[in-house]
Amino acid sequence: MSGKPKLHYFNGRGRMEPIRWLLAAAGVEFEESYLETKDDLTKLQKGGSLLFQQVPMVEIDGMKLVQTRAIMNYIATKYNLCGKDLKERALIDMYVEGLFDLNELLMTYEFLPADKKEQHFANMLDKAENRYFPVFEKVLKDHGKDFLVGNQLSRADVQLLEVILMAEEYKADILAKFPLLQSFKARMSAIPNIKKFLQPGSQRKPLADKNAVAKVMKIFY
Repeated sequence: MSGKPKLHYFNGRGRMEPIRWLLAAAGVEFEESYLETKDDLTKLQKGGSLLFQQVPMVEIDGMKLVQTRAIMNYIATKYNLCGKDLKERALIDMYVEGLFDLNELLMTYEFLPADKKEQHFANMLDKAENRYFPVFEKVLKDHGKDFLVGNQLSRADVQLLEVILMAEEYKADILAKFPLLQSFKARMSAIPNIKKFLQPGSQRKPLADKNAVAKVMKIFY
């Protein structure tokens, strides 16, 4: 064992991508073991590595953690990305849960059947522009600091940047009405660990194309 966390998932974003983002923001190097076939998944399931028979799974500190939120809670706590006290943590958790909801809309779009895509696309952009992004614009305005909570980087900042960049892939000017989010995006993208993760050749995954979608469908269905 190298001592680095080892991530077990397919070679794509899905529910592992926020975990990759969090590790990268914390400056933690990690290794990846990709599922290439249904057999790879079955082997993990039969080997007892997956508590609920599902990935993502992350090997870290002698544990095999599953469930995206549990994994991220552990990483955020270990690397001091969840606030300085209970009240800050509550705010961070609240923001993060909202971001998970929007992330789910954005992430699932590529995997929907063709006849469901148009309605989903309109819904996800409407929710981003009229429900979620106005909230975070207001949070930044009311808080008056560089970060969403307190005065240091938290997992909420990392996840908001990830979701902003995902939304911009579908609508490039989605932040047009949100000047504080535009500034936030620039600030967060300049943080050294995050800047490194945004460079070509990093472990950040691209938007899934048709081939990637087909491969994932074969692994899981």
